[in-house]
Amino acid sequence: MEETPFISFIIPVYNVPTEMLCECLDSIIRLSLRKSEREIIVIDDGSQVSPLGALNNYLDDIIYIRQKNGGLGCARNRGLQNATGQYIQFVDADDALITNQYEHCLDIARFKGPDMVMFEFSRQDQSQKVYADQKAATGRYLLRHQNIKATACGYLFKATILGNLRFTTGIYHEDEEFTPLLILRAGSIIQTDAEAYFYRSREASITTSQDARNTVKRLNDFKAIIYRLYQFAAVIPGSDRMALLRRVHQLTMDYIYKVIVETRNRHYLDKQLEELRKKGLFPLADKDYTKKYKWFRRLTNTKIGLAFLMRTLPLIKRER
Repeated sequence: MEETPFISFIIPVYNVPTEMLCECLDSIIRLSLRKSEREIIVIDDGSQVSPLGALNNYLDDIIYIRQKNGGLGCARNRGLQNATGQYIQFVDADDALITNQYEHCLDIARFKGPDMVMFEFSRQDQSQKVYADQKAATGRYLLRHQNIKATACGYLFKATILGNLRFTTGIYHEDEEFTPLLILRAGSIIQTDAEAYFYRSREASITTSQDARNTVKRLNDFKAIIYRLYQFAAVIPGSDRMALLRRVHQLTMDYIYKVIVETRNRHYLDKQLEELRKKGLFPLADKDYTKKYKWFRRLTNTKIGLAFLMRTLPLIKRER
């Protein structure tokens, strides 16, 4: 009988330079996992030029699947459909794992067996950070008591908690919907501040596109995710509902921030706030989540505060 892989690594690829993809694969192959313990699934999401010709040295280590372009969520779903590992790890093709730090995440999974291991990102391809771990907590507890990072590459999770959950396809910000729903399903999560993932920001990437139509679509997709999570929160048990509502409220704050910074249009902002009001999401919920949330809520509750945010937030964004 074939041994079940310990981890399935799912790597969506779309028009990524082959040298970056190879660096990504190398970072996985370098790990202390035996070949039978790892499953590397490369989903070529209809790249204009297939990277397969540059992957001859990796063909014995990977499963290569090419499909018609459907977007990041579609590619990840295809990877989940084919994954057989006990744990799942998403890795973007232009990023990489940081070997010494990710090994610690592997040890947590091996010896403590939580439903999920959450770790930190780095803008450098190496890290010597001395890491520390937090005690295991339920996903419900984390969502209710702290902010989370939604990116799907920021955690290692057991395939058994996934159930029928999949990414919504054809949208931006799909992680913002997928991640909190997955975390809610986790009975035990261990957080570590090990910098286990090298995140590379590229000018040609989806997240850095400044096209006006893309901006409107990103904002509309983000808003639709908020509405879907809000609707889902209304039909789940009370403890889960309170946890998910915190996330909904924070995403609503983030949405208002994005509208201000990315459009700088007061008329458009007012229109969006009125729509949020009709949905019951504005004014922002009177909660003591964080200092930032409380101050933002107060400022958005008045015309003077909104005018102040319209003037200052784009300037702060530009300086950063």
